[in-house]
Amino acid sequence: MQRIRTFWRWLWPILWDIVLMSAGAAISAIGTRIFLIPNQVVVGGVTGIAIITNSFFQLPIGIVVAVINIPLLLISMRYLGGWRFALRTLYTIAVMSFLLEYSANYLGAVTQDPLLYSLYGGLLAGVGGGLIFRARSTGGGFDIVARLLELRFGIAPGRSALLMNGIIYAVAFVIYGPEKILYAILVSFVASRAVDAVLSLGSGMNQVFIITDQPQAVSDAVLKTLNRGVTVIAAKGGYTGAERAMLLCVMTRSEVPSLTALVASTDAKAFVVVGEAVEVFGKGFRALPG
Repeated sequence: MQRIRTFWRWLWPILWDIVLMSAGAAISAIGTRIFLIPNQVVVGGVTGIAIITNSFFQLPIGIVVAVINIPLLLISMRYLGGWRFALRTLYTIAVMSFLLEYSANYLGAVTQDPLLYSLYGGLLAGVGGGLIFRARSTGGGFDIVARLLELRFGIAPGRSALLMNGIIYAVAFVIYGPEKILYAILVSFVASRAVDAVLSLGSGMNQVFIITDQPQAVSDAVLKTLNRGVTVIAAKGGYTGAERAMLLCVMTRSEVPSLTALVASTDAKAFVVVGEAVEVFGKGFRALPG
């Protein structure tokens, strides 16, 4: 029984990531197919390059996406987690390329209204991309570059992708004219916001810093009342130079009001800072990804 439980704890995160990757790839591909491709909206990244190529040479969009991603996939193996990351990305690219190519026989344009296909196309592309990122994968192309920038410089993937797509839009401007590019920029902006929104949903956790003169009393109250761990950090006032303790807690958003009320009743002069925690790993939270 213990072996089964251990095996399941190892298997479950993998299965969950496969679900996220599959859903993200499907949402992105279908959104692109029913909203953007029929209306010749050039999205950014490799898909945008494939759409432009298809306009001139009628090459299959899914095949072009897969071919361009090969060298980028090799880069991801070198810098973004080795073969595990590469397999995740390869799986995502395969699902996305397949659906982009073969869904054309079954899915057509949903609307020809420029505002609707721009908003909904960007929304679905962004939600799909966010789910893929949450599974520690990418859709290939500029997503790999965005992931590199996130790991190296902490730049949000949605924002870096928006900047990198400028080259694609410049080429498309010459080919399709200014109106299409204006819609493409709207699509990219909506997609980038959706990516960052999906990435921030996750745990719904907050990190709370408490600067207090009564660290033991506050710590005991948090531990006993909220059953949350507390880390004590030595701190020093920049203006007064006084030594004070700073407590760090991580908890759900719904627990924060209870915490602030608890701190107020224990040390009314405490200074409390509440911030978002995008991902939380460790005992009592999600297991550290392997």
